[in-house]
Amino acid sequence: MIKVKRVYDPPAPDDGARILVDRLWPRGLTKEAARLDDWPKALAPSDDLRRWYHAHPEGWEDFLARYREELAAPEAGAALKTLKARARHETVTLLYSSKNLTNNNADALALILKGRGEA
Repeated sequence: MIKVKRVYDPPAPDDGARILVDRLWPRGLTKEAARLDDWPKALAPSDDLRRWYHAHPEGWEDFLARYREELAAPEAGAALKTLKARARHETVTLLYSSKNLTNNNADALALILKGRGEA
């Protein structure tokens, strides 16, 4: 099972493995409060893509397509494969810090993991 949650929300017992999918550490949050199980930075969008989407929030479909391309790179692809395998055996909660609660990189990654990330 794959869930998506803002990293600033309190951890819950049903979160399972808590995976931060941002490249940058969330502002004002301690590692103890985040209670992460993993932080695979290779799964995060590049800084260029993150900045582009921040400037073009209406470009969700373009963001999704570009993010998918980035995830095809060798290091990201390996991390994605590992995450898919993990999600088959346990609950995985993808954590993000964006203020955008509906169309963020964790939502995009969840769609891609579930096979629905085609733009």
